[in-house]
This record gives sequence, structure tokens and C-alpha cells, in this order.
Amino acid sequence: MTDERLDQILKQALAPEISGREIRIHRRRKDKMNKFGKIGKGAAAAAAAAVIGILGLGYFNPVLAAKIPLIGKIFERVEDNATYSGDYTDKKTVLTNEDHEGNLDTSDYTIADKGITLTASEAYCDGYSIFLTVNIEKEDADFTHIPEHYTGMNAADNRTAAGFYIGGTWSVDGSSPEWIENTFDGEVIDSHTFAGMLKIDLAEKHTGSGELNLNVSGLGYDDDRMLDGEEISASHWTDGSWNIVIPFEVNAADVKTMEVGEKKGNITLEDVVVSPYQVIVHTATPGEQRELTDDRREKLLSKDPDMTDAEMFELLGWSYEPCYTICFNQDEGLLYPDTEMPGRAGFAVQGKEIETLYVFIFDNFDDWIQMNQEGMNSSAADRAVISKEIHVE
Repeated sequence: MTDERLDQILKQALAPEISGREIRIHRRRKDKMNKFGKIGKGAAAAAAAAVIGILGLGYFNPVLAAKIPLIGKIFERVEDNATYSGDYTDKKTVLTNEDHEGNLDTSDYTIADKGITLTASEAYCDGYSIFLTVNIEKEDADFTHIPEHYTGMNAADNRTAAGFYIGGTWSVDGSSPEWIENTFDGEVIDSHTFAGMLKIDLAEKHTGSGELNLNVSGLGYDDDRMLDGEEISASHWTDGSWNIVIPFEVNAADVKTMEVGEKKGNITLEDVVVSPYQVIVHTATPGEQRELTDDRREKLLSKDPDMTDAEMFELLGWSYEPCYTICFNQDEGLLYPDTEMPGRAGFAVQGKEIETLYVFIFDNFDDWIQMNQEGMNSSAADRAVISKEIHVE
């Protein structure tokens, strides 16, 4: 039985019972991509117009945009407004370059299917995540209706990016495939061209060089003309096959790890990693294999009568004690919380100075929400299981 089949059965039979936060299944991040839909079409249009004014005159001018080489310089184009913003100039590795005539210096990282051409442009790896930029082209598309989503801490930051969905799997150096769970943050260049950044979190720390196998099975985007609909997620979706092998080299410059090893209750704060674009908090919480109850067995067998107990246990996975992490810097600035899963919480630096970190870990989500809204001096701080001041050296 394939992993894809196992995941499909899980979604159909057990999704209501098992939190998507705990199970790594194929899902699109609607919560992030639909933020403009939540504030209304008028506000979305106004914000998008403001962004267009900031990003330059070439936005809706294919002729002008074509004169400026894009591929090989996508970080420069999107790094100010992407979630993981920052200056990648001295950190990136260029995979593909483009000249003023639009010619590429290599076709090794370009793949076309179903009328969509995907080109890998640049890559950066800090040992914990791979940041990859791509160019997506589709001749019969109209990307100018892709809505923007917020990438700053709040709307007042006036930082937004266009989003592009991606489905499929990735692996590094022959490791077991993982679902692609993030989306592209980027910019619509013209009606047929999108440039964006994808972040892939590695399961383990990587050193030296490696190869990222990106097996894309679908690409899609939202449409701001459909914001009034109940379901606009990836309203333009294309299934296909875009498989690329991407070499990368770990750049450990300015990556610092602070060992902590503090345990309170059921939570252990193991260490904190600070790299130029992200902060990672590694934790450990108790976990146990989910029980294969008669009811769950019956549901699974109704979907696949040949499923073995071993496959069922693999599908059910593990359940972990709750753990919710929040971080502030020395200026009491809240770090952008992006993803948290058992053992790891990720935050975008977004240009903030990181000299000291204040890490708070909760076992109650409502307390996390309160502190996220009220800031570092919230009364919720007293209810944190772990609160730690960490000097970044």
C-alpha cells in the first residue's frame, strides 16, 4: 500500500478523530492563504493596490517585466514581503540564471507539464530548513487575480504577499518522502508569471551538501473574484507531475544553537536555534501510540479490507501532550509564529535584532492566545509551564 493511499484513508475515515496538527498529511494552508477573504473584498483590494504601488511599475506590465532578468534573482524580488523575509544576497546559491532576452543558462531545474512551467531559481539551507525560490509560468492563466495574504504580525505592518498552493512530496538524500505542507510566498509578475519562495523544514539537522527531491503533483491558486464564495481555496488547481532534483549546500554562517535542557512538568525545552531568517525552539513532550480500537479498525477496513494491523498503527501515528510556544526578543517584539508540531516550533525573524530571546511554553492554547494578543507582559506569562530568558551568543 502506498503512502498516498494510507493518507487518503486517514482523511476519509479518521480525520474527525485525529487533530491535523499532530498528523502530517497532505493539506493546504487555507488559514494563512485566505486572510484577505476574512477582511472583505474591498479591504483586500485596497491593500493589494497599496502593495502594487510599493512593488514597482513592472507589476502588470509584461513588456517592462520581460526586460528585467528575474530567474536567479527571485530572492531579491520577494524577500521584503515574504514571511521569512530578509537579505539573502550573501546566503543564497543560484541554480538558474536568466539573461535580458529571457534565456536560461541551464534547463536542469526546469520542468513543464499540463501547460505549467516550473523553474527552480535559488536555494538557501541553514541546516534546519531549505528556502527555495521558483518561477511559475502558465500561458493561459490570469495570475493578476491572486489575492494577497498578510505576512507581517498584523495588518498595520502593511506587508503582504501573493500565495500559490503546491501539492506533492519532498525528500532529502533518499529519506522517506514527506508531504509538502507550506505554500509559496511571492509576487505576481504578470498575468502568466508568479515568482515565490517555499520553505521546507528538515526532519533532522543537515550538514554539508545534499539533494532535495521535489515531487510536485499539483499547483493552484485562489481568485479574488471568488472571495464571496464559501470555498475559494485553490479554485484554480492543476494536477500534474513536476519533479526536480535540487542540490543544496548548508550555509551555517550566523546560525547559533543555545542548549537549554530545562524540564518542567511534561515539557522539556531542549534547545533554541537562531539563524538569519528563523528561530526554532526544540521541545520534547510525552507521546504514545494511538490505540487501535475496534471502531477505528472497522472504519479503516471499510476503506481497505486488506489493510494490516501494522499499516493501521502507522496510519494512526502518535499522540503527544499539548505544547504551545511563543517568543519575544529583547525589545519585547513578538516573533511571527509560523508552524508548531511535536518537538519543534518555528518563528520568522523578519529583520528583528535577536540578542536575547524570551521563550514561553504553555500547555493551554487559550493562555497562548492571550499572550499573543497582549504581549510579553500579559498575565498569561504566570501560567507558562516554562519561561526562559536566553542570551544569543
